Amino acid sequence: MPVTPVESLSDFQALISSNDVVVVDFWATWCGPCKAMSPVFEKMASSPEFSAIKFAKVNVDAHADISQGLEISSLPTFLAFENGEKVNGVVGANTSALQELIQKYA
Repeated sequence: MPVTPVESLSDFQALISSNDVVVVDFWATWCGPCKAMSPVFEKMASSPEFSAIKFAKVNVDAHADISQGLEISSLPTFLAFENGEKVNGVVGANTSALQELIQKYA
């Protein structure tokens, strides 16, 4: 499943309110570790193993309302949501921790 770019707070709220598990990558263009993790996140999103999970990305500079509401203070941050609630997360460019997070909900 491709990664969905979040374009607004209402898009974000609609996405996480679904019954699906949603894993969101919070990133910024100036963040080197974010750039390093992006291909890893994209690869996981396209893996058949994780087809039951929705994947999304939020540019924190373009959508500060979303990142501030979730108190995102370090990048990259990956958060898992289920039924509109934050259920888990990984902070930093940690490929194995991200994989563990996603496998938990596969």
